[in-house]
Amino acid sequence: MEILIQNIKGLVQVRNTSLKWVAGESMADLPVIENAFLYLKDGKIADFGYMDNMPAVDADEVINASGRFVFPSFVDSHTHLVFAASREEEFVYKIKGMSYAEIAAKGGGILNSAKRLQQTTEDELFESAMIRAQEIIRFGTGVVEIKSGYGLTTRDEIKMLRVAKRVGESSPLRVKTTFLGAHAIPKDYTDRNDYIKLIKEEMIPAIAEEGLADYIDAFCEKGFFTPEETEDIMEHGKKYGMKPKIHANQLHISGGVQVGVKTGAVSVDHLEAMGEEEIKALQQTDVMPTLLPGAAFFLGTSYPPARDMLNAGLPLALATDYNPGSAPCGNMPLMLSLACIKMKMTPEEAINAATINTAYALELQNEYGSITKGKVANVFITNEIPSYAYMPYAFGSNLIHTTILNGEIINKGLFDAV
Repeated sequence: MEILIQNIKGLVQVRNTSLKWVAGESMADLPVIENAFLYLKDGKIADFGYMDNMPAVDADEVINASGRFVFPSFVDSHTHLVFAASREEEFVYKIKGMSYAEIAAKGGGILNSAKRLQQTTEDELFESAMIRAQEIIRFGTGVVEIKSGYGLTTRDEIKMLRVAKRVGESSPLRVKTTFLGAHAIPKDYTDRNDYIKLIKEEMIPAIAEEGLADYIDAFCEKGFFTPEETEDIMEHGKKYGMKPKIHANQLHISGGVQVGVKTGAVSVDHLEAMGEEEIKALQQTDVMPTLLPGAAFFLGTSYPPARDMLNAGLPLALATDYNPGSAPCGNMPLMLSLACIKMKMTPEEAINAATINTAYALELQNEYGSITKGKVANVFITNEIPSYAYMPYAFGSNLIHTTILNGEIINKGLFDAV
């Protein structure tokens, strides 16, 4: 299929060549072509530029985007999209002032999600996950990472990852998968080392045998997994071809950042609790710091110190953490708003963090994350808006009018084609 989008008010995130990432001061640079065209052919970005230079092409679909902006689709590099049930009862407990420990004592938390998931069939999980997949597509996401971690048994971790793979096969989303068996210690393990042994000796080999996980993750946090345990699990996963991506420093300075650097993690995610030592540890490394402001917002915790990290020259990625317990939201435009409002990132920095840098966090920077010839034709067209900064400004509004994934129109509004 050939699609020509013309009279674009602003073509956002234009890069002539593929970049590894953008970092520090460079994150404030967001290339935009005004009065532009974009030509998509055979599922790829074939050409773009100023309207004055638009070639004559006989496209199957010609769209007039006058007054509208075109963005590369968002890359959401951290989600828990596969889960069995919501946890709004815990939300109410938090409102009433209960602590996490008190909620856990009532059967809440990660173990609550695990119990429900273990009672849910693979097909039921798939049906609910596909509803969420369609939801995030409407919010402009074209690539998503999906973690396990609510199974906590070999059978159920495998079940989750099979569902995540099915989402990628049955939707237009590009899906990357992460094994997160080290999410919590199940209650029936009196010796935590027995569960860690299960992860290493049974779960990882079984998952690797089916080729179900691109990455391996652990919740490196007080009360969950220690830095030493996390490192051990990461190194074991690497032997089976799974690259580390670590939940680090969400609630405390946990040592997760340093473990991520030591084990060569692709990313360290959360980072609400950061000090100078942690920021320094990330400098001159290939580890992508990934911020999840939706979790900080929902839990009422401190936000990651984005400006300190940017001032230190680091790159930043921005993802949703979509999950039933601490971030029940897959809205990437809202993450832009939270980044700007709560972490004082500029719109340019936030957009770079949600496109190019999240693509790097999934090792897909050569295929997604920018308007670059040869990359996959994943883009969206906005409503008529005054500027690209209006995207994070109008928090909570869905400003996305038309979504194109893999060069196919997924949903289209009512404005006329030319």
